[in-house]
Amino acid sequence: MEALFVWLNSIIWSKALIALCLGAGLWFSIRTRFMQVRGFVEMTRLTFSGHSSDAGVSSFQALALSMSGRIGIGNIAGVATAIAFGGPGAVFWMWVMGFLGASTSYIECTLAQIYKEKDNEGRYRGGPAYYIEKGLGLKWYAWAFALATIVATGFLMPGVQANAIADSATNFCNSTTICPDLTGQWLGMDTAFAFKLGIGISVGLLLAAIIFGGLKRIALVAEVVVPFMAIGYILMAVLVMLLNIDFVPTMFKTIFESAFGLHAGFGAMLGLAIEWGVKRGIYANEAGQGTGPHAAAAAEVSHPAKQGYVQAWAIYFDTMLVCTATAFLVLSTGMYNVVMPDGAVLQEALPGVAAGAGFAQAGIESVLPGWGAGFVAAALFFFAFTTIMAYYYMAETNLTYVNGHKVRPLATLVLRLGIVGMTIYGTVRTAEMAWTLGDIGVGLMAWLNIIAIFLLQKPALIALRDYERQKKLGLDPIFDPEALGIRNADFWKTKRD
Repeated sequence: MEALFVWLNSIIWSKALIALCLGAGLWFSIRTRFMQVRGFVEMTRLTFSGHSSDAGVSSFQALALSMSGRIGIGNIAGVATAIAFGGPGAVFWMWVMGFLGASTSYIECTLAQIYKEKDNEGRYRGGPAYYIEKGLGLKWYAWAFALATIVATGFLMPGVQANAIADSATNFCNSTTICPDLTGQWLGMDTAFAFKLGIGISVGLLLAAIIFGGLKRIALVAEVVVPFMAIGYILMAVLVMLLNIDFVPTMFKTIFESAFGLHAGFGAMLGLAIEWGVKRGIYANEAGQGTGPHAAAAAEVSHPAKQGYVQAWAIYFDTMLVCTATAFLVLSTGMYNVVMPDGAVLQEALPGVAAGAGFAQAGIESVLPGWGAGFVAAALFFFAFTTIMAYYYMAETNLTYVNGHKVRPLATLVLRLGIVGMTIYGTVRTAEMAWTLGDIGVGLMAWLNIIAIFLLQKPALIALRDYERQKKLGLDPIFDPEALGIRNADFWKTKRD
């Protein structure tokens, strides 16, 4: 079975998907006239404005909710894995993916706002399934995305995050004397297994306490926790770089030389640098994957483009700051390994340490002894936990779509119990299988969503031009889909009437 999943993952994550993601970002950047550059000031302003309502959340809450999904273990373990298998040059291609992905995020999140609707409890719902049905008129395609997302975010992807929480906690315990010995037996079980299971049960119970409170509770937790965790992690990276300042110029030189195949040691990894940079870039910032639009649709705004701008800014923050923080923790300290597909080792500063969070832990430990394992374990907990929380919201939104745009309590209860169960299970399964299943989930959603937004980009582009036109007139833009020739935007039509 494991071999089947590995084979399936290799098919989904072929070079075709890499090219599609890069191509989509470049194409949408051109079509929006690089709105991620022209509109940077506006997207920053909109990020910290807006208000909530009984039906929706504020722009900042929607941003925090989407960021809780974007900022996960991909920002720590994923970046380290990209460096291990793609070399330092992978970091540059993650930046490229982040820059181009900002325009992709604008398109998908604006579409989510245009085609959003209210469920039978009066809350905003939207996302790829909704805009595929309303914008393309392909209900079977919408169902395919909804079902893929329920499986991916409800059952496949939470295990990756939970596994990282358990592994980082285990690493912390192995590096300190305050934890019990994890090498023996306890109640007939391997102690390490029992420890991870205990972590899983604790995380599962905490998750249940939040998701059973619904969207408002999830958004409130995200609004408080996400900025705190992200800024704290970035500040730690800055501190490590300052303490290791002499190596920073060499680090930048290595990144850029490796990215273009010019580095003496990593020059042969150009293709792998692009592949792993794009792959882990997508996993980290989720541009084009179709996850961000779910939170974007929940925002209370007067014009869909507003939330498109906000979500474009989210890609910058995720990739250019949080992912970069991990890259700098690892590369400025030299605490990483690089391995070719044939097993040839090009860099081995950490013998026996697998690609992942251990690189970041070692990086911090090299300049701040005693801090590495504990700090990264805490960061991973917050990053991973909030991501699982966001995954639940995405799965619930698609379940609502499948249920005829209605909230059905029994189906919702089954989903909640299912994601809690998969979170607990994820803590005790192997990291390799967790990542494989997570990659399959991400890849399926990316294939279905990117093709959809290629076909349905026009309304988002019209909305962008309309927003910019109204701003030039000094107005606070208001959306009128009928005047713009956009059909099936039923929510906005009803709102204006």
